[in-house]
Amino acid sequence: MTKDLEHQFVKELECNQNIVHKICTLYTSDRDSHNDLFQEITIQLWKAYPKFRGDSKFSTWMYRVALNTAITLYRKSKRSVPTQDYESVIFKIKADEYDPTQEQQLKLMYNAIRQLGDIDKALIFLYLENKDYREIAETLGISEVNARVKMNRIKNRLKTILNP
Repeated sequence: MTKDLEHQFVKELECNQNIVHKICTLYTSDRDSHNDLFQEITIQLWKAYPKFRGDSKFSTWMYRVALNTAITLYRKSKRSVPTQDYESVIFKIKADEYDPTQEQQLKLMYNAIRQLGDIDKALIFLYLENKDYREIAETLGISEVNARVKMNRIKNRLKTILNP
């Protein structure tokens, strides 16, 4: 890879790294696993970057690579040693913004989302990132209509999980 391509990749990754961190939070339950997944996603992005044609926004392409990597590793991990319990995850929240009720609601929501299937997790993540259905469909490789139908089903499933 040329230095220009390398510089361009690093710049794009720095600007969009929150995407990767959020995906890592959805698919892991402890800091070490989060860091491992972040590293693996970064490696996969780096390997795939020369093939990025720019047909879509970098962030959309990044979602696709990151989600595919997370789903692949998540499926492999289901066959091996279980991860640490969610309660042990430490959140970095500024003291002046700390709201114990909000933190508890976030924990409940993340626990509910973790009960969803791999594709459903990815879809709800993109929805919570305020992506429109066209971009969700493009990122996940499904039709826009399918994305809407799946989203309605996911919302109903989350309601059932959160309000048994």
